[in-house]
Amino acid sequence: MSNGYQDSKLKVFSLSSNRPLAEEIASTIGIELGKSSVKTFSDGEIQINIEESIRGCDVFVIQSTSEPVDQHIMELLIMTDALKRASARTINVVIPYYGYARQDRKARAREPITAKLIADLIQKAGASRVISVDLHAPQVQGFFNIPVDQLASIPILADYLIQKSLEDVVVVAPDHGSVTRARQLADHLKAPIAIIDRRGPRHNIAEINVVGNIDGKIAIIMDDIIDTGRRITVAANALLQNGAKEVYACASHPVLSTPATEKIQESDVKELIVTNTIRIDDEKKFDKLTELTVAPLISDAIIRVFEEKSLSSLLNEK
Repeated sequence: MSNGYQDSKLKVFSLSSNRPLAEEIASTIGIELGKSSVKTFSDGEIQINIEESIRGCDVFVIQSTSEPVDQHIMELLIMTDALKRASARTINVVIPYYGYARQDRKARAREPITAKLIADLIQKAGASRVISVDLHAPQVQGFFNIPVDQLASIPILADYLIQKSLEDVVVVAPDHGSVTRARQLADHLKAPIAIIDRRGPRHNIAEINVVGNIDGKIAIIMDDIIDTGRRITVAANALLQNGAKEVYACASHPVLSTPATEKIQESDVKELIVTNTIRIDDEKKFDKLTELTVAPLISDAIIRVFEEKSLSSLLNEK
């Protein structure tokens, strides 16, 4: 991509959560990252300095709200407030991974809806727009009263799988809530789907049934978040026991809480394919892990927003 934006009013800043992704996004657009610094005082307070003029600019801030989640949320809120007070024309918050999205409804009495609280905080701080990738719960878009663009990473995962030329594939939803996601990937691969039907308490699964034909097929589990790794490793074991030939797994967001990496590496999963919405530290990387970049996707979205063009072809609206 050309560097025609270098002297424009388009600015991209990075906070602490995923600077390598932010650098790749800026490079793809053809600009340098905005100059800013994040410091933490001895008592944990955060100080942010914007080290260049952004008056009248369209600013994009790259920050996944990944571990440490609350630290990264506070950085984002403080940066947004700083940009507002420095007279940015628009403040576009790019959150590749939107933390707390799993707390999207009241499942039990006296339970908070934290995803809505985070949306309120981001808006109150002064954000003009939110851009994210594969929100865990689509209704999070409705928690905001500003534009929210949900980008789709499934085409990126699908292109990689197509290049592998796997034969006789079935896409597997690891639970009923993942069926829509599995169907989207299956449509790209022109493959059927199957569903893991779990019975029993959530954290003590008593029975697992596989709905759909997987006998002799290469099964591809499609999930949005890989956290502890338990769900995909249990699913992979069940699929092989029910006749699957091999098992791959895909996910948008590699949270990879301890001990997920060891668990997946030792499991029946042949390869785990994820995107870089969350930075994976070197100690969390393992042989079975393949990481694909969303930088071109996000860069394209940023340019379209800046140029006031349509994003419809990039969005996850199915």
